[in-house]
Amino acid sequence: MTAPRLLDRKLIFVTGKGGVGKTAVAAALAQLGATQGKRVLVCELDAKGDLASSFEAGPTSFEPRLVAPNLWAMSMDTEASLRQYLALQLKLPRGQYVAPLARMLDFVASAAPGVREIVTVGKLCWEVRERHYDLVVVDAVASGHIIGQLAAPQAINRLVRVGPIRSETGWVLDILSDPATTGVLAVATAEEMPVTETIELVGRLAKETTVGLAGVVVNRVLPELFGNREEEIFEALGEPEATAALSAELGGPAGPLLEAARLMVRTRRARAAHLERLRAFLGPSVPVLYVPYLFLRSYGLRATRQVAAAIAAEMES
Repeated sequence: MTAPRLLDRKLIFVTGKGGVGKTAVAAALAQLGATQGKRVLVCELDAKGDLASSFEAGPTSFEPRLVAPNLWAMSMDTEASLRQYLALQLKLPRGQYVAPLARMLDFVASAAPGVREIVTVGKLCWEVRERHYDLVVVDAVASGHIIGQLAAPQAINRLVRVGPIRSETGWVLDILSDPATTGVLAVATAEEMPVTETIELVGRLAKETTVGLAGVVVNRVLPELFGNREEEIFEALGEPEATAALSAELGGPAGPLLEAARLMVRTRRARAAHLERLRAFLGPSVPVLYVPYLFLRSYGLRATRQVAAAIAAEMES
């Protein structure tokens, strides 16, 4: 069976090692879906506020807010999600007579690992089940923590054989387990630790969860500065006489400029080795999308659109 294309899914969890740009990728993916005419919800799980800055919008909250055409943004609030769930189940106005039950469930959550996670993941799956949006993009927790969230419905299903909790986690698990509906998009950079953590994440996804890997985004890929012929010319410019002539032409010292270029070349080659390791581990069946280093001083809507364009170009190639 052919794997579904990335944006054909309904629920995408974007994760990665801290600092690799997962929020930027999640925002760009949501932007791309919206520009293709999909009704998109993008949800920030850790509520740091970085997602709002990607759209140059005000702070997000649990209530989805329109931040661009076809695009709504929200931040997860476990307590608010629980109140919404109880109100729906008991058919009560939100907040009415819910506090005592919420306190009771809070007690249960402390004693039963996985309850808080299922409230979070369940909210996202509920949006998919109710078809409020065509696509839900999740700016998820870092790769070191996401396994616990994704594995929670499965763990509770093993513990609880019958009853309402079993049935509630059952439909969530069905959504998470369907590769045509749900997938994890891992974000990495071409460096040793992010690549290692991505490889570990892929292994744990397959072993500990029922959620499939939708693909990998390699962010901040440095450009190839020189081909073989150009590199020969560049090396020749490093000779003292050539450097002096170039400095005269530039009206300033060329040495630091040449050294910076050498550093870029060395860094790119070192990163290429990490990319080869990642590609070899993933195999040919896993889509790998490359996003170039943008060299921007600040990341806002302009950067979001550029990353979205880069992802779109990769998906078409």
